[in-house]
Amino acid sequence: MKRTRYQYGRVEPSPRANGPNVWVYRWREPNPDGKGSRRSAIIGTVEEYPTQAHALRAAEHMRLAANPDNPNGRLISFGALIDRYVAEEMPQRFSTRAAYRTYLGRYIRPKWAEYSISAVKPFAVRAWLKDLPLAPKSQAHIRNLMSVLFNCAMLWELVEVQANPMKLVKIPGATKREEEPRVLTVEEFNKFLAQIEEEPFRTMVILAMCLGLRCSELIGLQWQDFDWENLTLLVRRAVVASHVDRVKTRYSKKNLPLDPELAEILLSWYRQTRYSSPENWVFASPFMDGRLPYRVWGIQQRHLRPAGIKAGLGPIGWHDLRHTYRTLLDETGAPISVQQALMRHADIGTTMNIYGDSVAESQRKANSKVVSLLLSNKTV
Repeated sequence: MKRTRYQYGRVEPSPRANGPNVWVYRWREPNPDGKGSRRSAIIGTVEEYPTQAHALRAAEHMRLAANPDNPNGRLISFGALIDRYVAEEMPQRFSTRAAYRTYLGRYIRPKWAEYSISAVKPFAVRAWLKDLPLAPKSQAHIRNLMSVLFNCAMLWELVEVQANPMKLVKIPGATKREEEPRVLTVEEFNKFLAQIEEEPFRTMVILAMCLGLRCSELIGLQWQDFDWENLTLLVRRAVVASHVDRVKTRYSKKNLPLDPELAEILLSWYRQTRYSSPENWVFASPFMDGRLPYRVWGIQQRHLRPAGIKAGLGPIGWHDLRHTYRTLLDETGAPISVQQALMRHADIGTTMNIYGDSVAESQRKANSKVVSLLLSNKTV
């Protein structure tokens, strides 16, 4: 099969009736008859790219799309790879996109954009990461994103398919937590809870502790998520930085058992709040007139941490509650498969998926044991 000649296309300014002029990239798209069709795409305004040289660099990822069968006709820059990744493969989940944009814009692009892809070597990447004033975990996130970029480069045939070079970049200390989450005993939890009297923060803490919810899932709850007749809760969404998004993983969106005693506490809050329609947030913020839920970071700083300190336990955070729930499941003798189901971890074994979305009786019993431990002294 005859290989198509690599086409550079051309970049030229184009006037607009309203607003500043724009730079346009023009190329020919091959047709079966061999003649080709004229195509064009706007790169950006002349304000964004003051010179043609700037516009040419910005159009590099467009050249990759215009030459799908012949990308190796010239050296491709890492910056062009980044641009195409952002345009075509960027994750849709808000929190992930926000983190990736930060890593790309603040660290990866400034350092590597002008290099050709083949010139980005593992040894140089490791030395660069070591010099970044970041924690090992953050360095590992950047390394992992660069690994994703190299996978895309191989998928798009911008480099030869091979072992990903970023596998050679090791980050010392990246697999260790800088600070292990605090695990509370039942007695410590009740001391901690006694310091939180104001609603809805007290109910939020009880619900987070008794179900092991992630804080983004906790504030993402709406009243329509509860099935009071069957005593179940379906975790449907998460809220991160006031942005409504999907839950962390596909397996996170599951039914959870709702212990009757915990259901009574929730119904008590339901009777108090003025935001009680099915589509209302369970923990709607009155400062936003109920349009959005409270911000978990502010609650942690103003309520959870001070309560932990007053109780003599040190500052307590949301993840400490989820971590404690997992530990209490273990202490009650729940099988590891049931623990994974209740924690809704993405790496659950295949055998745990055969029961569909219904709540298994083993899960309900395990959860009720934890709730009974936490609420048995009726301090709530």
